Amino acid sequence: MAVTMNDVARTAGVSLKTVSNVLNDYEFIRPATKQKVLDAIAALGYEANLTARSLRSGKTRMLGLVLSDLSAPYYAELASRLMKVASDRGYRVLVEQSAATRENELAALQGQFRQLTDGLLFTPLALGPDDVAVAQGDKPLVLLGEHIADPRFDLVTMKNTEAAHAITSHLLASGRRRVAVLGAVPEDTTGSSGLRMLGYRQALTAAGLDFDPDLAVMCDWRRDGGATAIRQLLDSGVQFDAVFGLNDTVALGAMHELLMRGVKVPDEVAVAGFDDIDEARFASPSLTTVAPGMDEIAERSVGLLIDRIEGNGATANGMQLEAGFELRIRDSAP
Repeated sequence: MAVTMNDVARTAGVSLKTVSNVLNDYEFIRPATKQKVLDAIAALGYEANLTARSLRSGKTRMLGLVLSDLSAPYYAELASRLMKVASDRGYRVLVEQSAATRENELAALQGQFRQLTDGLLFTPLALGPDDVAVAQGDKPLVLLGEHIADPRFDLVTMKNTEAAHAITSHLLASGRRRVAVLGAVPEDTTGSSGLRMLGYRQALTAAGLDFDPDLAVMCDWRRDGGATAIRQLLDSGVQFDAVFGLNDTVALGAMHELLMRGVKVPDEVAVAGFDDIDEARFASPSLTTVAPGMDEIAERSVGLLIDRIEGNGATANGMQLEAGFELRIRDSAP
C-alpha cells in the first residue's frame, strides 16, 4: 500500500498541515520540526504527488529549459549551472532539446512541456520575435542568447562583440598580424557568429589592419569543423599566424589539426577560442579563450524568471541583461 501524508504525520508526530507546509516549502517552520518531517519522509519512502499539489497551488516549482543541443559543451555546462541556481531557489528544471527546429521550439512554448512548468528559460534559434510573442502564453518567459533581442521579452545574454574584440586584440597585441577566424556565417549579423565576427573586424580596424576574407572560414561549430577549416587553410597556402575559433570546440579541433600537421602552437600559430568550457583548461597546450560570464548568466536568468513567477518586484517591461566576460590567457596564445 502506498505511503500517505497521514502516515508521514503520524511517524513525525506532527499534524497533516505541518507535513503539507514542509512539502510546500513554507518558510515559517521550526528547523527541528521540519527535520522530523523530512526524516519521516525518508524512513517511509514517501513520494509527494506533485500533480495533485500543483493542481491545488497552481504551481509546480518546476522551470523549463529549452536548448538546441545538449551535446554541445557550452550548452551542457550552462544547463548544469542553471539547474544548480534553480535548486538553490527551491526549483527543479525540466530540460528539452529543440534541435533548433521551428516545430520543436513551438511545441516547447505551447505543449505539455510548458504546462508542467511555472516558467521557461528558452534559447530560440528557429523562431522570430513575433512567433514567440504569439505562442508564449501567460507564463513567464526569459530568453537566453542573442537570436531575439526584443523589448517585449526578458533577455539574458553575453557581450559577444566586446569579448570577441578583446580576444582578437590580445592576439594582435602579441605580434600576430594574420588572424584566421573559424566558424563565420556570412549571412549572420545578429546571432553569435555575426556578433563575434563584428568584434573581430573592429579589433582589426583598431589595429590598422584590413579584413581579409581569405582568413574567414565557414565551418560547423564542432571539433571536426575546426579541424576541417584548418586543413582547408593549410592546403590553400593562405598565410596565417593566429587562429580565433568562434567557440572553444572549433578552436580545439583547429589546434589538434595544427599539431597533427606539425605546426607548433603557439610558436608558429597562436590559437584562441570563446566560451571557456572545462576542456579548454585541460587541453595540451591549454586554450586561451573568453569566459563569457556563464555563472552570471545562470544567476541572472534564473533569478529574473523566478521573480516573474513569484511577483517579486519585477518590472512590467522586458529586461535586457548582459553578463560580463573575462579573458583566460593560457599556453595556446600567451
